[in-house]
Amino acid sequence: MGLLVNGVWRDEGSATTTTNGRYVRTDSQFRHWVTADGSSGFPAEAGRYHLYIAIGCPWAHRTWIFRQLKRLDEVISLSIVTSRRTDQGWVFDNDNPRYRDTLLGKHYLHEIYTLAQPDFTGRVTVPVLWDKQRQTIVNNESSEIIRMLNSAFTAFTNDTTDYYPEPLRAEIDALNDLTYRTVNNGVYRAGFAMTQEAYEEAVDALFVTLDQLEARLATRRYLLGNRLTEADWRLFPTLARFDAAYHGAFKCNVRRLVDYANLWAYTRELYQMPGIAETVDLEIYKQGYYSPSPLRNPLGIVPKGPVVDFMVPHGRAALS
Repeated sequence: MGLLVNGVWRDEGSATTTTNGRYVRTDSQFRHWVTADGSSGFPAEAGRYHLYIAIGCPWAHRTWIFRQLKRLDEVISLSIVTSRRTDQGWVFDNDNPRYRDTLLGKHYLHEIYTLAQPDFTGRVTVPVLWDKQRQTIVNNESSEIIRMLNSAFTAFTNDTTDYYPEPLRAEIDALNDLTYRTVNNGVYRAGFAMTQEAYEEAVDALFVTLDQLEARLATRRYLLGNRLTEADWRLFPTLARFDAAYHGAFKCNVRRLVDYANLWAYTRELYQMPGIAETVDLEIYKQGYYSPSPLRNPLGIVPKGPVVDFMVPHGRAALS
């Protein structure tokens, strides 16, 4: 995975940032906000913004889900990078309608970054929320983009569902902090660990949290009870990838998701909600996580399995 240094792309192979063998995720750098009243300088407008995602990336997956949930597909346009990164990082295939940069016609995502900031230094990541009018990146932090999609564009959609309601925000934030540290980012801390100690520390924390979530979901339909919230949709992308990718590629193999009766049924329920299934693609997940890597998968062989059927009836309605 490469990066830009003063606007120049550098390929660093599979290098990741670690401290004492522990994987360290770098912070997103574009942190502007779209607001309904425009006070941020980025007013919510139909057709003004464009979202760049990768199907395999769980962070980008969150934003795609919220675009679906809030019915913003006619409000915010979308481009998808190809499923495997190259020595140029995330790339487009402009001969393939699915993976074309439909807005700017660029070949590499890093060109989008340098168009926004010619001297940019840092990792080139998805998702990216682009402002067509100001010709710049608004934000590349998924947790912030989903909150914009949740609340800033209500004038342009008939879906008024609030996934971050005021009375539940403290509990949502606490759950998000736990699941980010130990699950969403925890699988990467396991997969990118450079020492046995760092790996076991990450895996142990991951399964402690999964066990806690399993117990929580024994009596609650969703993480906060009967109401779907942001916390559920932040957890879902990791669960959707768990058995197909993290269990094998990242050695998160103490248990499978299907070994958790409640978590597995909960994942199936979220998958079966309108618009969500089309955001999930297990084959693309496997292609990405099992792509050639000198450290993790030098031959680049992609496994045939496992078979994961998200359409098995979930039976969660009984908990309402």
